[in-house]
Amino acid sequence: MAGVAMTDAFVSILGKPYGIVLAQLLTATQYTIYLTLIAFLGGGLIGAVVATAKITTSRTARTLASGYIWLFQSVPLLMLLFLLGLGVPRLIGMNINSWLAASVALTLYASAYLSEVWAGAVNGVAKGQWEAGFALGLRFRPVLWTIIAPQALRLAIAPTVGFMVQIIKGTSLAYIIGFHDLMTIGRRWANAPVPGTEPFVIFPLMALIYFCLCFPLSKLSRRLERRLGAVHGADKTAAG
Repeated sequence: MAGVAMTDAFVSILGKPYGIVLAQLLTATQYTIYLTLIAFLGGGLIGAVVATAKITTSRTARTLASGYIWLFQSVPLLMLLFLLGLGVPRLIGMNINSWLAASVALTLYASAYLSEVWAGAVNGVAKGQWEAGFALGLRFRPVLWTIIAPQALRLAIAPTVGFMVQIIKGTSLAYIIGFHDLMTIGRRWANAPVPGTEPFVIFPLMALIYFCLCFPLSKLSRRLERRLGAVHGADKTAAG
């Protein structure tokens, strides 16, 4: 009912077909947002585990974590979507929901990059902080969570927020496996034989919607980078 009411409202303002097109694009945008959040949260959980393994004292864990990151950073996201949305279903002889395939592909993609960002943030903390923790008689895990992690968080938060932009843009590839998001609906309208829905009308409108999703996150990331970077620099100066 809410979708019908929104469509009627846009049609009353913009007329047909523009009101219908804009209402459908905005409705589809919510699925782009949902998929982004699923990928970010799922990728964050897996990425935290992989990042911890990458910085642990176990050589085997570090090797496995590095292999995981290398694998999913080397395979293009488009190929992951093809494999999970089209290849695996044919291989096992069963249909896989496009929501599930897109979510898994983007989660794996996000986890590889987030784990590297977070492991890099941990490695960016001065080694003297580790040494101080061990000097107090603490083991690896307490040092990591009580001393290192709070400092690494300040280094990681800006690139983490910025990476959400990459996830949003990555969702636009999910149309190839039938995921009904902004890109899918926009392409359908651009290919429809309806006057006023030509590609030079639809695609700039889609670009504007993507811009409205990505630009605030980009600005927030840069603001956090400047603010937290200045704080980190002040801390290092004080420590020196």
